[in-house]
Amino acid sequence: MNLKTAVQFRPSKTLKAHFLKELISRFVTPDQAAMTDNKPPTAEAISNGETHAAPTSIAQQYDLLPKLIPHLDRHLTFPLLEFLSGLEGDENTDVLKAKYELLKHTNMTDYVASLWQEINDSDDVPEEFVKKREEVLQMLSLFTEETKQIDELLNDESVVSNLRSDKVANLKFLEQQHGVTTQMVDMLYDYGRFQYSCGSYANAAHLLDQFRILSTDNDKASSASWGKLAADILTTNWEVVMEEVNKVKESIDTKLFNNPLAQLEHRTWLIHWTLFPFFNYEPARDTITEMLFSPSFINTIQTNCPWILRYLATAVITNRSRTRNTGAYQKQLKDLVRVVRQEGYEYNDPITEFVKALYVDFDFEEAQKKLTEAEEVLKGDFFLSATADAFVEAARHLISESYCKIHQRIDIKDLSARLGLNQDEGEKWIVNLIRDTRMDGKLDYKEGTVLMNHPANSVYQQVIERTKGSFFRTSVLSAAVAK
Repeated sequence: MNLKTAVQFRPSKTLKAHFLKELISRFVTPDQAAMTDNKPPTAEAISNGETHAAPTSIAQQYDLLPKLIPHLDRHLTFPLLEFLSGLEGDENTDVLKAKYELLKHTNMTDYVASLWQEINDSDDVPEEFVKKREEVLQMLSLFTEETKQIDELLNDESVVSNLRSDKVANLKFLEQQHGVTTQMVDMLYDYGRFQYSCGSYANAAHLLDQFRILSTDNDKASSASWGKLAADILTTNWEVVMEEVNKVKESIDTKLFNNPLAQLEHRTWLIHWTLFPFFNYEPARDTITEMLFSPSFINTIQTNCPWILRYLATAVITNRSRTRNTGAYQKQLKDLVRVVRQEGYEYNDPITEFVKALYVDFDFEEAQKKLTEAEEVLKGDFFLSATADAFVEAARHLISESYCKIHQRIDIKDLSARLGLNQDEGEKWIVNLIRDTRMDGKLDYKEGTVLMNHPANSVYQQVIERTKGSFFRTSVLSAAVAK
């Protein structure tokens, strides 16, 4: 199994059985499908009303799993199915079958056997699982023996201290001094893949890293980098994950510069894989946001995966409390609005529609409606479920700020309704907003209104604001013309 391209299918997370059937069907060959007695309901059966189907919710309607999984490794897909199990409450049979079909070709034989027992309600384990388990243990013993010498050498400080950045020289040194061959180095790669398939991700990451240090095979080294990135993600070693993301990004930029199509494909994969640290590791939020807004990656999103705008929009909006007053945040917000407006014909969901309603249409009622829908969508998204409350809080601040900027007299009751708050909560919210943002506003409790003071910018200041970037843009244009 190629660590980087293990999964090419289009399943779905929705709780309805016929969507889960799509996931299972991608893993089952026609012969296997004919042999199994535990097939999910057919599309025909569902269309005839022969199976139960839950009403489609907003979260199901805007489910992104069918779009995400084709760009994820087989093992990276498993946490998404686990999340789906949590949404279901009790383990859903179709989810169990999806897990089984996802993992049955891996070396995780004990877990796959337990899934089979649960699906078939049986205490017996089929002979094929017992046989495969023995084969896996034999292979593990063989790999351990074959890689013992080189593993000991790479853990010996006296040997490692003699290694240099030149891989060819390193191999020559190890061959002359310790009898290491190219085949022994390649065995590290095979053993790393084997450990990865067994679900031993920490060992896989260690072996693949050792292989990269010595290998002069660029294709295998690139594949090992993707495998190590996946293994580090699955061990939630986020600091190392971010280091690997930078290495993979640099490899894409430097080694694939003469193949734009391959760059597009690899960047698409990297964007999807970075979703794991994006919303699980706070220090990575700003770094990944900046990367996704860079020209090459924002072009990839617009061209190949516009649904990533959901995650980019969520990141920008929830970053409001940390970086709201910085020029970088304002630029990101402007870029987000621009891209959401451009890609509206290609992709939209309540999160992107909230951005459009607030910053393009200035429709506050529609923004509030989309915010309510967005909260439900976020709670049903594997990557964003933990950010739902922070998103709603930040979005309410953005609605309030925009509303206050374009109105001089604001009815507290009306603004509270737009924010989904009662009048008392709305008063406290507005008072805190004025204090936190240092807006020039005066609260009139008797009239139940807020009076906003909006001093007009001088003509000179407006000219400065509109032209301050013209020199840089002119320089970029001149450089482009010169080429």
